[in-house]
Amino acid sequence: MSIILHGVAIGGGIAVGRAHLISRSMDDVAHYELDDDEVQAEVTRFDEAIRATRKELEMLWGSIPDNAPAELGAFLSLHIMLLGDPGISREPRDIIEAQNCNAEWALKLQSDALVSQFDSIEEDYLRERKHDVLQVIERVFKNLDGRSAQLPTSEDLVDDTILVAHDLSPADMVYFKDSNFAAFLTDVGGTTSHTAILGRSLDLPSVIALHHSRQLIREDELIIVDGQQGVVIISPEDTVLTEYRRRLRAWRDARRKLGSIRKANAQTLDGTPIELLANIELPQDVEVVKTSGAMGVGLFRSEFLFLGRDTLPSEDEQYQAYRTVLESLKDKPVTIRTMDLGADKNPRWLNHGVAENPALGLTGIRLCLAEPLMFRVQLRALLRASIHGRLRILFPMVSSVQELRQALAQLEYARAELREEGVPWSDTLEAGAMIEIPSAALVAGSLLKYADFLSIGTNDLIQYILAIDRNDDSVSHLYDPVHPAVLKLILHTIKTGAKAGIPVSVCGEMAGDPRLTRLLLGMGLRKFSMHPANLLAVKQQVLRTHLDEIGSIVGRMLRTEDPDRIADLLEQLNAG
Repeated sequence: MSIILHGVAIGGGIAVGRAHLISRSMDDVAHYELDDDEVQAEVTRFDEAIRATRKELEMLWGSIPDNAPAELGAFLSLHIMLLGDPGISREPRDIIEAQNCNAEWALKLQSDALVSQFDSIEEDYLRERKHDVLQVIERVFKNLDGRSAQLPTSEDLVDDTILVAHDLSPADMVYFKDSNFAAFLTDVGGTTSHTAILGRSLDLPSVIALHHSRQLIREDELIIVDGQQGVVIISPEDTVLTEYRRRLRAWRDARRKLGSIRKANAQTLDGTPIELLANIELPQDVEVVKTSGAMGVGLFRSEFLFLGRDTLPSEDEQYQAYRTVLESLKDKPVTIRTMDLGADKNPRWLNHGVAENPALGLTGIRLCLAEPLMFRVQLRALLRASIHGRLRILFPMVSSVQELRQALAQLEYARAELREEGVPWSDTLEAGAMIEIPSAALVAGSLLKYADFLSIGTNDLIQYILAIDRNDDSVSHLYDPVHPAVLKLILHTIKTGAKAGIPVSVCGEMAGDPRLTRLLLGMGLRKFSMHPANLLAVKQQVLRTHLDEIGSIVGRMLRTEDPDRIADLLEQLNAG
């Protein structure tokens, strides 16, 4: 009998193959008491497991393939840092000594305590860091148990293997590039988890947050993974299997055809040029940008330089990172967003604590303005790097003209400091604002009196407009990028920019969704920035579109407030 599971799709495409189960369970940990004279030896055994885990992670970090996603090194570094946290490396020792218990039990007790703390956090990004902590703890547990924590090597698996796990860590992902995996599934994780981020960058069919797949799927069982719809089918019936194999062939053919348009100019059938840019997190991502056919970088999330470390990066360290990207892309534009920290991204060195409602607290440009010295260090580094390429600075989470003016004042202070020191910067440097908060969209006209460009961050904008956390299972079905209110604010921002002669781009997930490409084109968008893996699919839609032919349908979509009618019109738009 077939079983159908629904989860979160994080990697497009389809896979049909045999399941390989990865054991990741601490549910059956034994508990036994120790004599007083045995406690110290148990503490030593725990310490040795910590050292072995550190050595293992450092070895994996040093063996990351050259063609692996750039995020992988940063996430492995984060796991190495977490291993040194007292909550993992010291608290279990105290439990062993206080309760005269075995190390495995002490580690489980501490793990349960940490999980409870994370579960009480409302912000989804912070909640997802629970999985990083558990992944590190599980590796320590494996070393305590004397079992390998590593995945099978490429010699152990065949091309159609589908990996099924409760969770997968960044350390596990090291093996993906050199192993014959067709897809992967996990029971846990959200769209902001490291597993999801890495899955998207690997561009493999993958589905997460399935909850019970590890218990329902048997070793070597035939399964279908639909990474486009977030569906997993266990033991499919023959008719379903035949249909999905047809879809798989079509998907593979489509991917091959996409490669042929890599060097094609991105323009519509009527000759309108469209700028397709890439989103990156780290300087290493530049190589992927080059091979994707992107026309530059539309969003460099600079906060990734600040995460997963114990200290603030220096001005010189930041300067070298920005310079590397600018020089690598030569005359192509690079938009670097100033650090978007706070709320869901709190480095250890940032002592502002966690707000009761982090998404509405000290975050983005608010945090930068509250920490002017830290902010000015980054602005100095950006100004210094500007002479090495076409740099544009983007301020995140702007909600008012006052905030934008204050940010620009800090930029001018940084210029004055460098001027006194005789340090050059580019006179062609531009500065813009992100539209992620409804108030910013509504006052876009006023913002354009000071901004050289605007960039719409649709992920946050949609959540703020609809008051919906798309990672909350109970309301995620209400997260709707084509909700009439969302479309109205995006259209207002694009039209306001066009009227002022100021460029507007979209850098959220909507930009990388080929189902929405024609809609955005019809709304007047001419600059898209997305994950490099999505660029060719979006370009294909651009090349197939004649703007005059989509105007009527897009106009009807924008005039209606009936969600069902919008869905029907979107289907017509893409069918045409």
